[in-house]
Amino acid sequence: MTAQSDAGRYRQELEEAGRFIREGDDFLVVSHLSPDGDAISSTAAIGLILNALGKKYTLINEGRTPEKFVPLLAGQSIIDFSKDAPTARHQRVISVDCADRARLGKVLSLIEGSEPWLNIDHHPTNDAYGTVNLLKPDAAAAVEIIHDLVEVMGIEWTKPLATCIYAGLLTDTGGFRYPSTTPAVMAIAEKMLRHGAQGAALAGELLEKMSYAQVMLLKEALSTLTFSPDRKLAWVTVSIEMMNKLGASEEDTEGLVNIPRNVDGVEVGMMFKQKDADTVKVSLRSAGKVNVAELAKSLGGGGHVLASGCTVRGTLEQAVQRLTEAVNAKL
Repeated sequence: MTAQSDAGRYRQELEEAGRFIREGDDFLVVSHLSPDGDAISSTAAIGLILNALGKKYTLINEGRTPEKFVPLLAGQSIIDFSKDAPTARHQRVISVDCADRARLGKVLSLIEGSEPWLNIDHHPTNDAYGTVNLLKPDAAAAVEIIHDLVEVMGIEWTKPLATCIYAGLLTDTGGFRYPSTTPAVMAIAEKMLRHGAQGAALAGELLEKMSYAQVMLLKEALSTLTFSPDRKLAWVTVSIEMMNKLGASEEDTEGLVNIPRNVDGVEVGMMFKQKDADTVKVSLRSAGKVNVAELAKSLGGGGHVLASGCTVRGTLEQAVQRLTEAVNAKL
């Protein structure tokens, strides 16, 4: 497929997504489990778009919204399904930043499967599960796609909406440091700043500020830092006991996987977080030699070439053995 035909396809998808939103009502908007900055920003941005159009909608996620992202909601609320599980059905579904249905978790119980479904995502492993799919695998973040959707739909830019787009780009590009930081990304960021996004304040709140529990968890996790004999692979582990002792939450593990990855000479860094006695969440980061998206997908997960994740069954020790063997086979 040529670049021109690819651009034409994307334009058609944007227009179809715009029609999906304008012609429908009563939307369920959801993102992936353990939502990050892009997932929350995208969810909030879609909510703001629907609100601007006078649509009825519900924002929901299986888990809680990390405290630092709450200001991005601009007065909206995302229902925490794990604490308040509604039963109401909705006429249409919009999922954002979610590579496959399974990543929606228990919220899937609210979806019969016959509803019209708009799938907005930038993960290359996305399997186009929507009835309408708006996919751009080379986008830096889902909010980059939502920016394009706002432009095509002619929605008025507001400070809250611009803040969501900027925050999603900021977090998913690692503060505009990852290879996904293209000239187009920087142009969008500049535009969002002109529409009121406070770049320095967002960077301080979303990238730099750390809770006490997060700092102490970092201290504990570093004591588990392990290297393969050739030092091309490194990992840290986070046990249930560690989390409970520190009173740490899921969001306090954010960024830990970058510690082993950032060591000079390491090709793949991993973090193993124990969810229960027989389940471990694995985060993977690559320096470029290994496509961790393919590796994660083979284990039921997904993500990006340089940053992916999966959940495996077994003890921490079994998960470490399984993943280190899988990664070493790729090195």
